[in-house]
Amino acid sequence: MFPSFWRVIKMSQITHQVIKPKVLYYGTPVIILSTLNEDGSTNISPLSSSWALGNCLVLGLGLEGKAIENLKNRPECVVNVPSSDLWTRVEALAPLTGKNPVPEYKLQNSFRYEKDKFTAAGFTSQGSEHVQPDRILECPLQIECEARNIRIPEHNPSFAIVEAEAVVVHAHENIVINENHVNTKEWNPLIYNFRHYFGLGQELGKTFRA
Repeated sequence: MFPSFWRVIKMSQITHQVIKPKVLYYGTPVIILSTLNEDGSTNISPLSSSWALGNCLVLGLGLEGKAIENLKNRPECVVNVPSSDLWTRVEALAPLTGKNPVPEYKLQNSFRYEKDKFTAAGFTSQGSEHVQPDRILECPLQIECEARNIRIPEHNPSFAIVEAEAVVVHAHENIVINENHVNTKEWNPLIYNFRHYFGLGQELGKTFRA
């Protein structure tokens, strides 16, 4: 009885305040999106806005980047999911763009053009099986996808929402258990938390469907 009573007292002391954050990256996995350039080379772009349901992936991309331009022309991609130890390489990609000339918005935010982003960030290209863009060898999870729909949200026309279908998933052998399952004790994805990089903390439990 007493623990419950004190919990009610403590909960009643919690207050909230209205805030206006510049970004709403409230803790999402980082991905690196591979898309195909017009010359057949692969562009790679770090993204912090994505989610998956079944074999459907939803990606959020800025309209001034090379990735969305490539997807409109060639609707194939690879969702490369880096582990937390790759954060410095992901950050090395952050100020780079495959657009030449660099759009004014990106110039104002200190972006610079880079043709070979693999080398610039210390990543290794790896051929894909079902799509044309290359995978990133160092990323423990690689999801080859076909883009099925691209739309611009009416309330924010500076972004594109891409719906993609996962056609094949690759995983490093050291994170695979029981053939088709990811070993969550070994897999530590990179998390983007209000523009700060994190890994996973201690496991707290699992859902009844695990």
